[in-house]
Amino acid sequence: MSLFLVDKISAYFSKGNERSVAVKKNIAGSLLLKCISILVSLQVVPLTIGYINPTKYGIWLTLSSIISWLSYFDLGFAHGFRNCFAEAKAKGDIKLAREYVSTTYAVLFLFFSVVLLVALSVNHFLNWSAILNIDASYNEELNKVFGLLACFFCLNIVASVFTTMLTADQKPALTSLVQTSGQVLAFVCIYVLTKTTSGSLGALAVAFSGVPCLLLVMVSLIVFHGKKYRNVAPALRCVRFSLTKNILGLGGQFFVIMISMLFIFQFTNIILSRVQGPEAVTQYNIVYKYFNVLNMVVNIILTPFWSAFTDAYTKKDYVWMRNVLGKLERLWLFCILVLIVMVQCSNFLYKFWIGDSVIVPLSLSVCMAIYVLCQTGGNLYMFLINGTSKVRLQLIIYMLFALIAIPLMNYCCKHYGIKGVLIVPAIVFALQACVGRMQILKMINGTAKGLWLK
Repeated sequence: MSLFLVDKISAYFSKGNERSVAVKKNIAGSLLLKCISILVSLQVVPLTIGYINPTKYGIWLTLSSIISWLSYFDLGFAHGFRNCFAEAKAKGDIKLAREYVSTTYAVLFLFFSVVLLVALSVNHFLNWSAILNIDASYNEELNKVFGLLACFFCLNIVASVFTTMLTADQKPALTSLVQTSGQVLAFVCIYVLTKTTSGSLGALAVAFSGVPCLLLVMVSLIVFHGKKYRNVAPALRCVRFSLTKNILGLGGQFFVIMISMLFIFQFTNIILSRVQGPEAVTQYNIVYKYFNVLNMVVNIILTPFWSAFTDAYTKKDYVWMRNVLGKLERLWLFCILVLIVMVQCSNFLYKFWIGDSVIVPLSLSVCMAIYVLCQTGGNLYMFLINGTSKVRLQLIIYMLFALIAIPLMNYCCKHYGIKGVLIVPAIVFALQACVGRMQILKMINGTAKGLWLK
């Protein structure tokens, strides 16, 4: 029986065209690695709260989310590079692919060197206690932590060209391997910190951000010197700044989308901290981390299809695209059942996970489940459309909501509590799902015209 099962599994992963086989293998590998990643990320929460305290943990989450904003200022280069590299590989133009790698490294290094200098300069004048509405005694410590996080984050943005290239080459499982290894090392460092030092946000910054970043740099150097990726390894002689226009042509649209998403999704922790207090940030993020497990699993499945759709759309393989869309939509319907079970088990799992240090109401879990359902639905269609580079419609939707997101989320948070900050993001994802489905069907069926093809 076991031999029969092995044969069936082997047949499944070898059945289909080359693109489908690559997708299935990457999904399986990524799922295995993500299981490890999820276990580590869940265990890190009580470990970190125990190392500092719930209030400081809320401050840490808020400061980390602010630092993550820097990623939105890459001018859409990562996404633009991803599609350009995938298209070059699909056409067999390895020379052009290497030039895209080299140019992207060069441009991001120059740009984020400036971003880092500006961030460090501005940091000297920021009053973090006033910004986050917390005790003034935290201000000096937070200035140092912000500086550390900014340095590691900017270095990580440049180094992440390597993992973006792996994903564009339809090898997201390798990307997951690097990222999961970084998480595991960070977890080990935090565990050591709990045994050897008192609670320090600075030490936490080095463990969380510095260790994974340095690992990424080392791995990329090793792999680029290996046989498989030596032909696309970055080199100064291959830098062509004229290609920046190609990357930014698409990347510019992704940049506007990312900036709009910043206003819609990334101000949550600040709004909660100012309106409800740092403890509310901790409460919200515990619920989010729990339900985000499903979103992470869905994204693992969707990620290989981004570049696979780039390949299929370039080669006009609409039959394959149609079959994949149907399977992914059935997967999304299954998510409804999973979320119902997660809500039913939530209180028991919260207590098992973090004990009695933070109390989470059932109503917040229900609202988060609805939000994640909208999020997975929106991502399904956006990932596929992003692979075709026809992103103008989602850009317009994000821009419209970005103009009203912060005041509307602030109003909802004041009147409906923690649950209120989920209303606007959930509406945006639901709308993206509806519009995205219409667009991808029109494209696959050859009826897309005008704005549907931009």
